[in-house]
Amino acid sequence: MRPINVVVAALAAIMSAYILENFYYSLTSICTLIIVIFYTGGANAFNDYCDYEIDLINRPNRPLSRGTINSNEAFIFSILMFLIGSLVALLLPLKATIVSVGIALPLIIIYSLRLKGILIIGNIVVSMILGLSFIFFGLSHGNILPMIVPSFLAFGLTLLRELIKDIADIVGDKENNLKTLPIVIGEEKSIFVSYFLIFIIGFGSLMPYYFNIYGNYYLILLILGVEIPLFIIIYYFVKLPVISSAKKSTDLLKFSIIAGLIAIFTDHYVS
Repeated sequence: MRPINVVVAALAAIMSAYILENFYYSLTSICTLIIVIFYTGGANAFNDYCDYEIDLINRPNRPLSRGTINSNEAFIFSILMFLIGSLVALLLPLKATIVSVGIALPLIIIYSLRLKGILIIGNIVVSMILGLSFIFFGLSHGNILPMIVPSFLAFGLTLLRELIKDIADIVGDKENNLKTLPIVIGEEKSIFVSYFLIFIIGFGSLMPYYFNIYGNYYLILLILGVEIPLFIIIYYFVKLPVISSAKKSTDLLKFSIIAGLIAIFTDHYVS
């Protein structure tokens, strides 16, 4: 399930509910939390099932790669997680159910089966899935507007992370004949694409403050949790070997997404 990913997703659901002023142990809040946990765990398990040969090279310490569980067990586990999450989604408003069961779940499956190694498309799809989670929260609670900024921020940071992760995974991806951006255009050009995304995300995430959507608390926490990590990533690529830089950067970006949400949550809660 990759527990850290699940915890991050659960925190996103809880903070989103607070931002939407609806976290009082309501059925909606509990359902969205359960769905996010089970879909995230199921997606991670299913991705490991599909990526078994790649992970033998790129991630030899994962349970499947180590032989702790076998492929059939991972597949059955992922299906059960998806099934439970989907059944719970039926308790939510129709639009939220459509987004989760009708859009997000098929994208999760198609990404792992077919799109992961396709140039740019796979990166965009997995980023859309993360962005859609905040739209899902908004639809579940009947108030989509406060989730627009978190959705775009999650999309941008995930797209950057996926691209850098492709740089980190280039050895295993080549062995399995994938067509990721670093394989097609090379590592150095992919790094420059990353720099471009860093500029767009760094500048774009400041716009809600500039337009007075959020206040000083957002700005301070955004700088600490998003802007500074983006500069650190540039430093990594300038000073460290490419693969090492990419691996450190993906770990850093995993928490920048939740840091951006914390900035929004804190500004909303304190204000």
